[in-house]
Amino acid sequence: MRMFVALVPPEEAVEHLDEFLAVRRDAAPFRWTLAEQLHVTLAFLASVPDRRLDELVERLRRAAARRTPVTTAVAGGGAFPDAARARVLWAGLELDAAGRTEVSRMATGARAAAAKAGIEVGGQRFRPHLTLARLKRPQDVTRWVQLLDGYRGPAWTTGQYALVASHLGEGPRNRPRYERVETFPLGRSAGPPDLSARRPTAT
Repeated sequence: MRMFVALVPPEEAVEHLDEFLAVRRDAAPFRWTLAEQLHVTLAFLASVPDRRLDELVERLRRAAARRTPVTTAVAGGGAFPDAARARVLWAGLELDAAGRTEVSRMATGARAAAAKAGIEVGGQRFRPHLTLARLKRPQDVTRWVQLLDGYRGPAWTTGQYALVASHLGEGPRNRPRYERVETFPLGRSAGPPDLSARRPTAT
């Protein structure tokens, strides 16, 4: 299975960002991310063998229990590799120094959990962001980045992160279909999940 571990913003944060972008999307023929698929990837797992899934879930649960919830907001934006020749347009997270450190540790912990479960982890440097759009060819998106620099959504708290399966080509217009496999509350007070009741949830 192709999977990723992610922070998923709450519905009100997603709706606020979606309304901000809705009246502007027609101005650019980008491949815009569906609102319900917006997330912050902590770890990308290109291929998870079925036999490794239970161990992965258990290790992610332990990793999440060692982390602390962070209050943040979707704010600002940027582009990869840069605004002048962008292939990806993204929104950022508003974080203070302690928040940046904690979210970085969430990513490090999630990646370590996967590696210890024997799963190869995508090696890109972690930078917390939500992918808003992908471009077919490199373009200058400086004006879009400037627009996002003036955006700030409602505050929300990262109370949990999720393990999500990505089914390529099964979503609308040949996009991936996301299926939430498990969620992991942050903090040591979180009890173990009831694995017998686990049910994948489409997102």
